[in-house]
Amino acid sequence: YFLDKSNKYDSRDVERLQQDDKWVENYLIWRHDVVDDTLKMIDESFQWRKEYTVNDLSESVLPKWLFEIGALFLHGYDKEGYKLFWFKVKHHTRDPKQQLDKKKLVAFWLEHYAKRDHGKPLTVVFDMAETGISHIDLDFVRFIVNCFTDYYPNFLTKIVIFEMPWIMNAAFKIVKGWLGPDAISMLKFTNKSDVQEYISGEYLPPHMGGTDSFKYSYPPLVDDDFQTPLCENGPITSEDEHESKEEVDADTKEAGELNEAQNLNQKKMNSIEQISKSEETDKTEVKPKNAKKALTTFKGPLLHISPAEELHFGSKETGEKKCLIVLTNVTKNVVAFKVRTTAPEKYRVKPSNSSCEPGTSLDIIVSLHGGFAASLQDRFLIMAAEMDQSSGAGVPELTQFWKEVPRTKVMEHRLRCHVIESSKPSSLTLKDNAFNIPAKTNEDLHIQLTHLLQINKRLEEQMNRCLWFQQLSVVLSLLSVTVAAFCFYLAYAQRS
Repeated sequence: YFLDKSNKYDSRDVERLQQDDKWVENYLIWRHDVVDDTLKMIDESFQWRKEYTVNDLSESVLPKWLFEIGALFLHGYDKEGYKLFWFKVKHHTRDPKQQLDKKKLVAFWLEHYAKRDHGKPLTVVFDMAETGISHIDLDFVRFIVNCFTDYYPNFLTKIVIFEMPWIMNAAFKIVKGWLGPDAISMLKFTNKSDVQEYISGEYLPPHMGGTDSFKYSYPPLVDDDFQTPLCENGPITSEDEHESKEEVDADTKEAGELNEAQNLNQKKMNSIEQISKSEETDKTEVKPKNAKKALTTFKGPLLHISPAEELHFGSKETGEKKCLIVLTNVTKNVVAFKVRTTAPEKYRVKPSNSSCEPGTSLDIIVSLHGGFAASLQDRFLIMAAEMDQSSGAGVPELTQFWKEVPRTKVMEHRLRCHVIESSKPSSLTLKDNAFNIPAKTNEDLHIQLTHLLQINKRLEEQMNRCLWFQQLSVVLSLLSVTVAAFCFYLAYAQRS
C-alpha cells in the first residue's frame, strides 16, 4: 500500500505506524487479526487523515463559533472509567456550507483526546433531548460512525443514546445498517430512568436526572477534568476538622518512615531497568507481546513519573487510603510542578505545588480524606515546567511563575485511579513503598485473549494440514500396495 499510494498519506502517520506498536495492535484488534482487512483499514484511514489534515487541526484553523455553541465536547466519565464524548444534538442544524467544518471539529476532538490520553477508548453520548426532525442529519451521523468504525480503531466502548424521539426511529434503522454487528451491540438506548446504568449521576446534567452542575463555555478549550488545583493539605471538611489524634499521629509516623526511606527511592529509580531485566530472565514462560511491564515509569522530557498510569487505592474492605508518586528531575534546571484532580473534595496531596532540584527525586503523598473511597472516574494531572536558576522556589515565586509560563512549555501527565479489591495492593503504596505488578485491566485481558485465539487458530490450521498430509500418505500407501499387488499378479500370471 505504501509503495503504491505514498503520495496519499501524511508522512507523520507512516512514521508513527512504524514506531507505535499499540496503534498497529488497535487496528488488528478492530479487524479481528485479519491482516488483509487491517491493511485496508489503515489505507482508508490514512487517506482520510491526509484529506482532513488531521495532524494539523487546531483551534486556530477552525471557526470560533463551532466551539462556542457547545455541540461537541469531552466531559466526565462513565461507570467503567471511560471518557464521555458528548454530542448535544439540539445545537446541530443541517447546513451544507458548514458541514466540512463540523466534520473537522469531530476529528479535532478525537485527535485531541487520542494524543492526550494515548488512545484510551471513549464512550459517546448522543443527548437527543429537545430534538426533532429538523436536527436529523444522516450525512453527519454517518461521518461520526465512520470515524469509529473506519478511522479510529478500537476507540469506541459504547454509544449511549438519550431520549431519542420516536420520529427518528426510521432514521436510526438506516444508521444501524452502517454500523455493522460489532458496533450495533454497543448501542444503548436510554431515558431518564435507566441512563444511570451506564453513567453515574455526578456526570449527568439535571435534565438527565443527574447532579452535574457543569456548564459548557468557550474560551478556553474545555479541559474540565482538572478545573480545581489542590491546596497543600487538600480541602478542609468538617470530618477532617474533627480527625482523631490517633489518625494524626499515624500520619506523622508514616511520614517519618517515608523520610527514612527517601534514600532508597533514588536507588530504586536508578535500578528499575536492572530489576526489569532480572525478572525477565527469572521467568521461563514467554511473556505476551503486549503485557505491561512490572515496573512502570513515564519518561517525560522534564520529569520521570512513577507509577506511569495508575494510582492503586484499596476498596472499603482493604482500607488502603494512601499512594506515592515519585518524581525525578531529569533536567539541569529546577522544575516546578503542581498537582490537580477531578475530585478535590476527596484527596489530600503533599506537596501539591512545589519544585524539584536537578537530578533529584521527590515523593508526593496522595491520601484519601476520611469517609471517601477512590473511584475509577478520578484522575490526577501533574503539570511541570522548567524554572530559571535565578528564580526562587517559594510560594510567591511559584504562584507568579505559573501565571507567566507559556502553555507550550508545560509538560502534562495524567494518572488514573484503580481500586484494589484483594488484600495485597499491587501499586506503589506507603505500606511497602515498593514497585509491584499492577492489576491487569480489561484491555490487557482482551489483548491476551485475542493473542490466545490467534494462536489457537494457527494450531487448528496446522492440525488440519497434518491431517491432510496423513490422509494423502494413507491414499498413496494404499495406491502403492495396490500397484505392487497388481505387478505380482501379472508376474505370476506370466509364469503360469
